[in-house]
Amino acid sequence: MQAFDVIINGGGMVGAAAAVGLAELGLKVAVVERYRPKQYAATQPLDLRVSAISVASEQLLAQLGVWPQVIAQRACPYLGLETWEQDGFNTEFHASQVGSSHLGHIVENRIIQLALWQRLQSFADVTIFDHHQINRFELLTHGVQVTLDNEQELTAKLLVGADGAQSKVRQWTGIGISGWEYKQHAMLINVTTEAGQQDVTWQQFFPSGPRAFLPLVGNHASLVWYDAAERIAQLSQLTPEQLQQEIRQAFPSRLGEFKVDGFGEFPLVRRHAQRYVDQHVVLVGDAAHTINPLAGQGVNLGFKDVKALIDTIAQAKDADQDWSALVQLQKYQSKRYKDNLLMMSAMDMFYATFSNKITPIKVLRNVGLKLANHSGPVKKQVLKYAMGLK
Repeated sequence: MQAFDVIINGGGMVGAAAAVGLAELGLKVAVVERYRPKQYAATQPLDLRVSAISVASEQLLAQLGVWPQVIAQRACPYLGLETWEQDGFNTEFHASQVGSSHLGHIVENRIIQLALWQRLQSFADVTIFDHHQINRFELLTHGVQVTLDNEQELTAKLLVGADGAQSKVRQWTGIGISGWEYKQHAMLINVTTEAGQQDVTWQQFFPSGPRAFLPLVGNHASLVWYDAAERIAQLSQLTPEQLQQEIRQAFPSRLGEFKVDGFGEFPLVRRHAQRYVDQHVVLVGDAAHTINPLAGQGVNLGFKDVKALIDTIAQAKDADQDWSALVQLQKYQSKRYKDNLLMMSAMDMFYATFSNKITPIKVLRNVGLKLANHSGPVKKQVLKYAMGLK
């Protein structure tokens, strides 16, 4: 049996970030993850799973010592953001409006995960149990005990559930969730564009759902097509050439000429854990909450969880208090629960508003977008919130 201070179930972006942050506090950390990230090579095609990393998330990754490595591999800064439904009723945001060099970066998820894993390997007190999963969990008086799929037993003062939307940790502790499936699925499509490097991400709303453009490095981009599950399933059966024709008809003409490189799809689901903590257990990232991806805030909320958890434990350690006690973990929950709920509710309201086909509401939302484009103070506040600085 091996003893640790913290066991983290899940070594994705959020779990690996938590592991680095807690290791930096001098804690002995175990990370259990079934899949080791594939090594990076500049000649590899871009991954489908990308994230819009906010400035606040960049700051956390810099604090953890990995952001320079991410930038050195593949990351595309974006300076502008545009959204509209009808032409002429656009809302346009730009980094210059808040005196910033950029709004964030579009980065492949694997690139971030890989940089964090490489950082983890620099700590003597971090053990990665890759190609394994936790099969059994037991709550002890002063911590937890888990048994891996090879019957190896680990104990710790704290178990962190960073194991995604279907979190086993959440299920083991009996933490309930609220949520539902949205009526839409999303299709991710990597394309090579005729245009060179772009730095504006945009999204247009249609009756069937929005269609978005995310710039990637060079002349590459990621398209996101939201639509009914049946329509996305049908599109997924097409050849790249056939899909290319569908995109030409469905997306705004500003996309220009392009070639489809790869595609995949996933359902849109909202989940929120009824609480984030239990005795010697804490949830972070998708294990605690999944959000409509309209504003690209999913992983950024997860990184905010990580920062709050690191800060909470650091403050308890500095005060010579039991950092794994429930009363300390509840401080983390109080920092994050309302903020996450507010963002989730805002995205739900946004989704409901733009899914409504009633003509007066359609007119009002387009007028609202037009007015918002001319409201300097409102735009600045929205930008700062999108950048994670509010």
